[in-house]
This record gives sequence, C-alpha cells and structure tokens, in this order.
Amino acid sequence: MRPRFPRFAGELDPDIVQVHSCNYVNPSQLKDGGVLIVGAGNSGADIAMEIVKNHRTWMAGKESGHVPFRIESFAGRFILIRIVRFIGHRVLTVDTPIGRKLRPKLQARATPLVRVKPDDLVAAGIERVPRVTGVQDGRPLLEDGRVLDVANIIWCTGFDHGMSWIDLPVFGDDGQPMHDRGQVASAPGLYFVGLTFLYSMTSETVTGVGRDAKRIANAIASRVRGAQAAPQARMSAAAAL
Repeated sequence: MRPRFPRFAGELDPDIVQVHSCNYVNPSQLKDGGVLIVGAGNSGADIAMEIVKNHRTWMAGKESGHVPFRIESFAGRFILIRIVRFIGHRVLTVDTPIGRKLRPKLQARATPLVRVKPDDLVAAGIERVPRVTGVQDGRPLLEDGRVLDVANIIWCTGFDHGMSWIDLPVFGDDGQPMHDRGQVASAPGLYFVGLTFLYSMTSETVTGVGRDAKRIANAIASRVRGAQAAPQARMSAAAAL
C-alpha cells in the first residue's frame, strides 16, 4: 500500500509541514500554527480530535456517513455492533443479490465514521470546510475559493494498492484486479487478499480477512497437490503402456 497524495501537494509552500496519516504519531510533529486535515474519514476525525486541543484545526472534505449509535455504549458494543458485523459478514457478500447490488457502491466510497460523530467534531471546535482543489500562492485552495493560511497539513487521503509491479492483463477499466473471491482465472497462481469487498463487506477487516485468507490458502494447497500429482500420474500412465 502506498500513501496517496494529491498531485498539487508538491506545489505547496515548503514551509508548510506535510504529514500523511500513516506517518502521524502525535502533535509534536507539527509546527505552531493552524492545521488542515484533508480527508473526513475515521483517521482524519481521530487525528483532528487530538490536534484541536492545541492547534486551530480545519477539516476539509465530506464524510461518507456515520454509524448512528455510540459503539462505546453497552447496547452499541454488545448488541448493535454485532448486528452490523453479522450483516456485513454474512448478508452483504458476492453470493447474495443485495451484496452484489451494493458492492460497487461500497467499493467506491470511504468507510463511515465509527467512533467520532460529526457533532463531536463541531463541539470540539474543528472547523469544517469544503474539499481542497489546488494551491494558490503556496497555500491550500478550497472548493469555495478560500485560501487557508496554515502551518501544517495532514493528508488523511488513504492509500493506493501499489500494484504497478504486476505486469499482467488482470485489471479492469477501473484499475481493480479482476478476480473471483481473490482467485484470478486469467493468471493461475495469482491471488489477492484484503481488497475492499473481495467477498463480503468485511473482507478488508480483521473479521473477514481470515475467512478469505483461509479460502486462498486452501486453493494454493490444492494447486500444489495437483502439481505434485501430475508427474506421478504421467509415470503411472507410461508404466501401463
């Protein structure tokens, strides 16, 4: 996985500290002054809630919804989250009509906010702004034409799979690998695990990746057994002749 940055990140004033969320540890990495969080997903929300205690903080972008209950509550932790997990693991799969219908939509959007809610961000003093579209005079330019004079930017913009090293015709027009539950029919011996909705909505989570990995491991073991059995079958056939 490679951290994703917008192309215009290199045009920003070199005095602005830029950190990707994967490299963020704590606020000591930042300069005095304002902080712009680019990306309104779970990473951005969690980091913003920490940084706003000591820095004026803006968050750019639109969140993709949020879980409509508090997971830290008794009902949330022991009842509701289990219901959500069951639906994502057993119902929203490539084997069900509703799973196949929702799969493209879920693959194209970010994970909804889980721990932090939009009201929490506002209550903490985090200023919500439109997405960043470019650079003007070395500063981040917002979609509404405003330019933010910030000392720090934290890019919570996700990751690219980094599959450019796979020089095989196994990718669709959307750049995603074409596979059946992780197995690539057009390239025998090539497998994928951990992709978004590889089999179910939970495929890129701890809950679901184990099931997918077990299936791929069994497929690999079967392929190895088949390869080992082939020479023995040929020898037996030759001996019979």
